Amino acid sequence: MALGHLKGTVAFALALTVAGILFGGCAHKPGVKPLPRYPVNKEQVQVTGKPAASELKRMGYTVQVGAFSNVDNAVRLTKSLEKQGLDAFYYKNSAGLYRVRFGDYKSKSEAEKAAAELVRKGIVENFHIISPGEYIQTKGIAPGKGITITGDTLRDHIAATANGFIGLPYQWGDISPTKGFDCSSLVMAVFQLNGLVVPRTSKDQYSNGTPVAPENLDRGDLLFFTTNGTGQISHVGIYVGDGIFIHAPGKGKPIRQESLNMQYYRDRYMGACTYLQ
Repeated sequence: MALGHLKGTVAFALALTVAGILFGGCAHKPGVKPLPRYPVNKEQVQVTGKPAASELKRMGYTVQVGAFSNVDNAVRLTKSLEKQGLDAFYYKNSAGLYRVRFGDYKSKSEAEKAAAELVRKGIVENFHIISPGEYIQTKGIAPGKGITITGDTLRDHIAATANGFIGLPYQWGDISPTKGFDCSSLVMAVFQLNGLVVPRTSKDQYSNGTPVAPENLDRGDLLFFTTNGTGQISHVGIYVGDGIFIHAPGKGKPIRQESLNMQYYRDRYMGACTYLQ
């Protein structure tokens, strides 16, 4: 082999090695195909002046009622509370019991007054008031008490809470056995259980969050899709890592995990935002 040809071969191989080093770190995580950064049908939503996690509204005092082993009992109680004009939701706790929560009151006395009225009407038998200090992101704020909750820890709790809803025939609004869970309400419930308040609708959840590029997705971020043929945001899920998100897919369907690699969701992906640091 000629010396010149040999030098050219070595130089080419070296160039490939350098290119691999320089560009290998920019590749997407294994198992997650690249998502579109600027979808054709992306809504023209303002993205300035978004709240940082520290500015996000925190839950006040909440009323917790019920402790059921049967999910249908929690559904019925939730429906009864909504007939009273209350935004209620139920969830499954670590002991496997279904509990119901409602309200975001400024003071403990205000929450107790609302709950006592429900007892008087015979809608509930007893209640427990959840104070703002009981949520994970508020622990450790007072000097010398507990530990500081980092952003990663809060993200872990958001993801774990979302996982706890998997399989539930979650209902919202006008509850009946045939109506499924509203996707944006799942997001609202998950964040409320962690002491944070997010907007009610998927469109408002997107426009009030901080935009996140596809390659920077992290646990607890929100993913948005267009699923109603309008080209506008109509669906939301909670990202839990490794290309997986949790959502309420529609009427009559239980809450479940889904992969971002599914072509259906890739074709309808509109963007992502976060409310966490």
